Amino acid sequence: MAGLQQTQSARLNVTPFAQPTPGSTPRTTPPTTPRTGGLVLAAGAGSRMGHRPKCLLQLNGVSLLERQLQAMSLSGVTPIWVVLGHHAERILQEEAWARWTAQPVRNPQPDNGHVSSLRTGLRALPPDLDAVVVALADQPLIDTPAVQALLQAFAKRPAGTQLLQPSVQGLPGNPVVFSGEVMAQILAGDDAMGARQWMQAHPEAVYRWETPHRHYRLDVDNEADRLAVEQLTGQSLRWPDDLNL
Repeated sequence: MAGLQQTQSARLNVTPFAQPTPGSTPRTTPPTTPRTGGLVLAAGAGSRMGHRPKCLLQLNGVSLLERQLQAMSLSGVTPIWVVLGHHAERILQEEAWARWTAQPVRNPQPDNGHVSSLRTGLRALPPDLDAVVVALADQPLIDTPAVQALLQAFAKRPAGTQLLQPSVQGLPGNPVVFSGEVMAQILAGDDAMGARQWMQAHPEAVYRWETPHRHYRLDVDNEADRLAVEQLTGQSLRWPDDLNL
């Protein structure tokens, strides 16, 4: 799990989940200039979590998928695509799809890893975007302020840089934000070209945004990580009933 080993014993604060009004369309911030699209990568098998979809873990009763959709939507990110692979049928049963404006796209080869899922998602996005936010579906503490801070930092990035990656005590975090030009360059590359490979090829264009916000480093890869998040936040991180083994 990225980052738990570097955290202190103090509990992390969690932004309360904003519940949409029943029967209404969630209120979202209108898109701003530049136009920013979003991807949530949720195609993994969850092999270290009993082959279950990690994005359906619930922090205080709300799935991590829905928390990501809320964070992006309320930050003015649109359109949003969620890349599915393993467990697609179960994930598509979630009510979050009806509450937040997001579209699923399937990676036909999810075992090929994050690069494959990223490229699948980028191909689904409009080609005329100014920027793209790419989030991992298993980060329980990414909230609206975290996404807004990323977008603000990207807007103020140093001249000549085109990709922002949060950095916590010198260690890389997620989500990342990159320009529409980077998106086009990734898609123009071969099947092995993803964000990490682009960063390695263009180190001078990468802005490593240093932040004390440890939420960018926290993800859930196994049961120990799940328990650690509960300890750090004082909140429950549990499976829905049908996935509770």
